[in-house]
Amino acid sequence: MSHFDIIVVGAGHNGLVAATLLARKGLKVAVFEQAPVLGGATRTEKPFEASPNLGQSTGAYLLGLMPPEVISAMGVEIPTVRRDPHYFLPTTDDRYLLFGSDQAEMKRQFLEFFSQADWDANQRLQAEVSQLREDIGPTWLQSPLSIEDTAERFVRPALRQVFVDLCRGSVGDYLERFGFQSDLIKAMYAVTDGFSGSNSTWDTPGSGHNFLVHNMCRLPAADGTWMVVEGGMGTVSGRFAGAARAAGVEFHTDAGVQRIEAGTPARVHLKDGREFTANAVVTNADPFTTRNLVGRTNYPESLNSALDGQLRDGTTMKVNMALSELPTFTCLPEDRGQHQATIHILPDESEVLGSLKTSYDAVQNGKLPEFPTIEWYIHTTIDPSLQDEKGRHSSALFVQWVPYELDGTTWEAEADRYAEHLIGLCERFAPGIGDLVDDTFILTPQSVESYFGIHRGHIHHIDNIFGFADRHPHRSPLEGLYSCSAGTHPAGSVIGAAGYNAAQAVLEDMELS
Repeated sequence: MSHFDIIVVGAGHNGLVAATLLARKGLKVAVFEQAPVLGGATRTEKPFEASPNLGQSTGAYLLGLMPPEVISAMGVEIPTVRRDPHYFLPTTDDRYLLFGSDQAEMKRQFLEFFSQADWDANQRLQAEVSQLREDIGPTWLQSPLSIEDTAERFVRPALRQVFVDLCRGSVGDYLERFGFQSDLIKAMYAVTDGFSGSNSTWDTPGSGHNFLVHNMCRLPAADGTWMVVEGGMGTVSGRFAGAARAAGVEFHTDAGVQRIEAGTPARVHLKDGREFTANAVVTNADPFTTRNLVGRTNYPESLNSALDGQLRDGTTMKVNMALSELPTFTCLPEDRGQHQATIHILPDESEVLGSLKTSYDAVQNGKLPEFPTIEWYIHTTIDPSLQDEKGRHSSALFVQWVPYELDGTTWEAEADRYAEHLIGLCERFAPGIGDLVDDTFILTPQSVESYFGIHRGHIHHIDNIFGFADRHPHRSPLEGLYSCSAGTHPAGSVIGAAGYNAAQAVLEDMELS
């Protein structure tokens, strides 16, 4: 039975960060990963049978929220490219919006296609979000306080109540403050920031915190936007894994964990029968999987109660696509950079807010919505390194919301048909797109669970409606057990701060910080 100072369970990006920082302190660190590859959901793969040389970020697909301090601490370079424009809001008529650095052109579109009131509202929103991002940035790499105490300690006085109301309240209430006239623009912001990855909707308390999280883009040259990683998201995990190996971390793949015994020493039992001991275990698995590995009866009732209250089904679907050519949009047929952006596929203006309600209600009843919200990406327009010899484009539809379990049928029976339906919705904006799809690789909530090993397919592990000290703790109440899951502070996404924070907690407890 081998002994390590630290065992890290799971080689997602947070696990790689924690393992590296701990090994650099002279600790003997081993990482056990159930999959044959490292990176968790942060991968670059070639999943298309019809396009076997086309690269794709199959799971996570953009880098935005990782604090630059984490990248600096890891001592790596992440090659990122800013998308400019970064949002494209098309319609089925001649209206559109391109959100980018050209403010004069952006204002022209607002005034021509929408209104002066919408332009003014957008300017007020961006100014306030920028201030909150500046205030809150340092809190992501510290032990979390309550939302109220965070406001008191870190947020400028004029925005303290705004911050608390945003984190505790709904994205709908927050957006309504700014005076947008267009429901379509409000829906776009709610979808891409308030709903992303979350089992929540327009008026769900805490969805405002998810909105704030998705606006915490502080990477150099990002200007508050999400960026594309050259070579796909596997570049992130690959660079981090290289740093870990250089620090002496020992990796074991195809090494699924069967059971964890907390204590001094802790014991880790693998599915193949091997056993290992460690002074501490840091688990990158989601908190619900970790509880299953430790055993519910070994957790204090307070932690079980908290986890039970945070359990949500994943409600996101991803349709990875291989495209033979770029689509043409009815509202903007000429190329003005719209293919590089997040393309927001939403119902018409008069229907959009009502559709959000009916779609979310349908999902809660196990039904597939007629028009879920869709974010459409074509990353090879900005990172051609992923293209194959035929110049195909890797693309994806990121869809909110869909049920984890379907009422009266199964995902096995419905996934292909529903993906065709989603592509049909895109046809309303870009006629002929269906003929350009050479292949698909579909991830439903259930296949997110089986493919990436995330409980109930929830990509953020714990909903981002829970923020700061309300999230799962880095320090378990059990001796020698820590968590660097995306379910811990600060939030779920490709951030890396959970791994950083968990490592700091271990080092403090070992008096090595």
